[in-house]
Amino acid sequence: MMEKTVKVVYHVNTDVNTVPAILNNVRNHLNADPKAKIVVVTHGPGINFLIQDAKDSQGREFSGSVSELAGRGVEFRVCNNTLTSRNIDPGTLLMEAKIVPSGVAEVARLQALEGYVYLKP
Repeated sequence: MMEKTVKVVYHVNTDVNTVPAILNNVRNHLNADPKAKIVVVTHGPGINFLIQDAKDSQGREFSGSVSELAGRGVEFRVCNNTLTSRNIDPGTLLMEAKIVPSGVAEVARLQALEGYVYLKP
């Protein structure tokens, strides 16, 4: 019998200070289920940690964690509407970030069409 892969979308639209805990959730999730397929979809303030040199209030950078998790198969998606409305150059994003037309539409699409479970950490 084929073991089914659990597919999860983590929905992030909160500022950088919530992100260390969120990335920790993702890491714990992978440690418990290494085969899980995890997509982190960001929009609004949630995209901030995927901008190069972003730091939280304690001065911690995110690029190392993002790179480590991407190496374990986690995908990071950024809302183009947010980039446009905030006038953010896509070239300033971490290389692991992939741009999607709309963060909320991507969250809905993953759930409706690809069978992803929704988590709002």
